[in-house]
Amino acid sequence: MEPWSVVRPSLGSLVERRYGRRGLLLGAASALPMLAACRGPRGARRTGATRFAPVPPSSGDDVVVPEGHVAEVLLSWGDPLVAGAPPFDPAAQSAARQRLQFGFNCDWNGFLPLVGRSSEEGLLCVNHESVSPGEMFGGDASGDEARERFEIQLAAHGMSIAHVVRDREGIYRVRVGAPLARRVTGETPMRFDGPAAGSDLLGTSGDPSGRRPVGMLGNCGGGRTPWGTVLTCEENFDEYFANVDAAPDAEFRAALRRYDVKNASVYGFEAFDPRFDVAREPNEPHRFGWVVEIDPFDPSTSPVKHTALGRVKHEAAATTLAKDGRAVVYTADDEEFEYVYKFTSDRVYRPDDRAANRALLASGTLHVAVFEADGTGRWVPLVPVGPLADWSPARIAVHTRAAADLVGATPMDRPEDFEVGPGGRAYVCLTKNTKRENGDGAANPRARNASGHVVEIEEDGGDPGSTRFRWNVLALFGDPAVDASVSWAGCDGAAPVAAACPDNVAVDRSGDLWIATDGQPSAIGTNDALWFVPSSGEERGVPRRFLTGPIGAEITGPEFAPDERTLFLSIQHPGEGGGLATPTSSWPHDGTGVPRPSVVTVRRRDGERLT
Repeated sequence: MEPWSVVRPSLGSLVERRYGRRGLLLGAASALPMLAACRGPRGARRTGATRFAPVPPSSGDDVVVPEGHVAEVLLSWGDPLVAGAPPFDPAAQSAARQRLQFGFNCDWNGFLPLVGRSSEEGLLCVNHESVSPGEMFGGDASGDEARERFEIQLAAHGMSIAHVVRDREGIYRVRVGAPLARRVTGETPMRFDGPAAGSDLLGTSGDPSGRRPVGMLGNCGGGRTPWGTVLTCEENFDEYFANVDAAPDAEFRAALRRYDVKNASVYGFEAFDPRFDVAREPNEPHRFGWVVEIDPFDPSTSPVKHTALGRVKHEAAATTLAKDGRAVVYTADDEEFEYVYKFTSDRVYRPDDRAANRALLASGTLHVAVFEADGTGRWVPLVPVGPLADWSPARIAVHTRAAADLVGATPMDRPEDFEVGPGGRAYVCLTKNTKRENGDGAANPRARNASGHVVEIEEDGGDPGSTRFRWNVLALFGDPAVDASVSWAGCDGAAPVAAACPDNVAVDRSGDLWIATDGQPSAIGTNDALWFVPSSGEERGVPRRFLTGPIGAEITGPEFAPDERTLFLSIQHPGEGGGLATPTSSWPHDGTGVPRPSVVTVRRRDGERLT
């Protein structure tokens, strides 16, 4: 069977089989097991929802937080980071400068304390997902200037590792030039491990060994590990490659197209570097789309691309431990009709052996989720048996999407962030899927689902290492004024609220969710926001708007300091769609007149916990 064109069942059809036709009628919120109980038991604990008054929707050009809170810019594109870095000057950019400065479109944030679980001082690791040439440079360029812009863009990708310290007023400051501050970019030497390392599928003219990739690109979500490293996820890597029709044969071309590699790239990098031209380096796209592990505390180590975790457009890498001590990583493939995954390591975590733990993700089993119509689910292993009997482990790792097709995984509505909650629960954000033409129903996903939803997964026995789970819809997003299936509007005591496109999520120590959105302007006509969503109690599943962003910006990367007195957030691509000549935003209003992607911190003025 050709793996590239398998017909896959929809989650919507499973929902219809589970709840029947009655559950697909407008207003049939009672068909949803989690949303129908959003009030929770009488006398349930009050959650953080009572700690702030929601902010109104916004179309303005600023970050707005509740009364009694303050948002402060911590790091902006071009800010000095590494020793010797010059100050930001939009008129004097260079690749050499950018390699020492904070990168462009910031996304996931991970805070790692320098001492124990102290929040006072730590390393803030920030992904840089993409670049926007129109918002970085003025006018067209050619010759040496065009090449310099290409090198600047490569240097603006990757990750920034900043040393941050909280002062007596509770404000975090960056220690520029600190010994552990560094940049990881699209040019940084790396290595592969796992089943595909050394495979012919990863070899290129520059690296015949198939073990030494260069750079990481499209880094969107991520996660922290129990052993003090970070995982960063390569997502839309297809946008960097061109000339798929020049690939060696029809099957090779089909495999690349399964990851959306096209003849025309988004960035035009192939004009400056042959590795981005499939005609010259057909295997180079295989070297992206991985979960990358970085040790922020040891700059001498090379970042590792873990092929055991599969090659997809990773949005998340939420790491926890199974009850038997094995490492578990949840991840999702951010595209319409793609899948959610879970990796379990072969070996167990050893609290007293950090060096051994850094090899935990080199070997294990990658599973893909199958959601059953009765509300149960299975984690199906992607191993060389059954439909994959003639596949090698390396082929499964490199062509993970096709392997998941063959075992009957359930296609989802753009699965993005995946985070772990207490008690063996995990939450996956399904941002939207306007391409879905069937499977509509009150339980979601709906046909032409423009607003998205959140699915809660509860592992059997509360064990992340289990291979079975139960699933429920926690929240159906949308505008209740025009969509009767937005079920929280029907809960007792819940005022109607319009929210759309859940993307990134953080889970606080109470188990409640903080969900950042990407796409509200097109879905409901207001700026993207951060929503507080209780996971239990009287307001379970009912969003409360905590923060709104500036014009054109996506809210990403929510991350709490350990004491939960500070929340880190990325404000990505403010003024998207504009340019230096005609900007649509001037946020963060720093006097440059240039919209600059930035990390902000949010705290209460009284210094108390946010949660």
